[in-house]
Amino acid sequence: MSLIKSISGIRGTIGGQVNNNLTPLDIVKFASAFGTWLQNTKNKKNLKLVIGRDARISGQMCSSLVTATLQGLGIDVVDLGLSTTPTVEVMVPELNADGGIILTASHNPKQWNALKLLNDKGEFINAEEGAKVLELAEKEDFNYAEVDDLGNYEVNTDAFEIHIQKILALPMVDVEAIKAKKFKVVLDAVNSTGGLAIPMLLEKLGCDVVKLYCEPNGHFPHNPEPLKEHLGDICELMVKEKADVGVVVDPDVDRLALIDEKGEMFGEEYTLVAVADYLLKHIKGAAISNLSSSRALRDVAQSHGSQYFASAVGEVNVVNLMKEKDAVIGGEGNGGIIYPDLHYGRDSLVGVALFLTHLAKENKTVSELRATYPAYFMGKKKIELTPEINVDDLLTKMEKEYQNEEVSTVDGVKIDFVENWVHLRKSNTEPIIRIYTEAKSQEEADKLGDDIIAKIKSLV
Repeated sequence: MSLIKSISGIRGTIGGQVNNNLTPLDIVKFASAFGTWLQNTKNKKNLKLVIGRDARISGQMCSSLVTATLQGLGIDVVDLGLSTTPTVEVMVPELNADGGIILTASHNPKQWNALKLLNDKGEFINAEEGAKVLELAEKEDFNYAEVDDLGNYEVNTDAFEIHIQKILALPMVDVEAIKAKKFKVVLDAVNSTGGLAIPMLLEKLGCDVVKLYCEPNGHFPHNPEPLKEHLGDICELMVKEKADVGVVVDPDVDRLALIDEKGEMFGEEYTLVAVADYLLKHIKGAAISNLSSSRALRDVAQSHGSQYFASAVGEVNVVNLMKEKDAVIGGEGNGGIIYPDLHYGRDSLVGVALFLTHLAKENKTVSELRATYPAYFMGKKKIELTPEINVDDLLTKMEKEYQNEEVSTVDGVKIDFVENWVHLRKSNTEPIIRIYTEAKSQEEADKLGDDIIAKIKSLV
């Protein structure tokens, strides 16, 4: 059980002791800090914040605490209730709000919850801003409103409809092409808010939707991270239903995994690859992912005469580089699609609409489409850190050791070999070094990871 305070927000397990877990007091303190920071930054009264939550069991409690705290600061609250991370992001600028709070612990198990903080563009606040919020929380330097100045509260029930209409209006989403295909889609929404939003979108696209775990009750029927080892049920149902495509989302609907008609994983890394393939075929421009994402995106971008760039790990870093390069498409290899024509945030809904457009136009099955992409396999290993290991020294030694290869030190050390790559980075949340590898086979990827671990041990 723990409480993790980071620049992107605060997350922890419900219950337990103050400052060690996500307790009501911690929630109030952190909401107070964010509200106070916004008031100081905006230097105005009558601020308005949008809040929304995933379907976690603790969501209603957390939402009530955050709402009351913000009202206590004199801030007006627009409550979207059960929502998705991308929907809250879309609604902040839509409602001319000054910021937003999403109550979700993303793919963490049900005992976790978190407050994720958005600026007035509906984008995650940056590292510098996050540090100031944490500082305010530490000092508890809050000034609450007097009785006549308390914030107002309103509920907004139109958010999904507004979000979906914006997606359907995008020029690169071909609604008629998708409708003509009459796709049969199986959806696993892990009993969270994807079970509300994704069927609304799919039905407007003329799809036949088979729902699996779409009750938004927060009782996750399997580990909510959309990885192969957790998705046996939908893979079986795909075959039984003779469906065209399987869609899997995490509890807050910012990660999208796809299943082919044979009940096989499309590969979480390849969600972004497929969407980029479609967009870059029609629009010249850059594609962005982070340093730990598949090389397949680079290959696809180059095949269309477009450029590829890699950012440090973390959504804020991907977004910053996308803005700098005016990218057409970006995201993360965990199934996170960021399509700037809609908004700068990972969004499974727009990912589904763009993928289905691509599938319809290519006139292929999902497995046939997947076979058109370069085949890469990833390995993920880690080394536990002991107090005597100086990580920065170690990474510098690794950089020198491989100086004849293509090396990036933007985020840890990434070494690009001709046929494969390895990325070493210190975890922000655990005392470990993460070791990501990618190669043309799983055996090669795993062997590269083992070789690098042996090399690190020889240098310690």
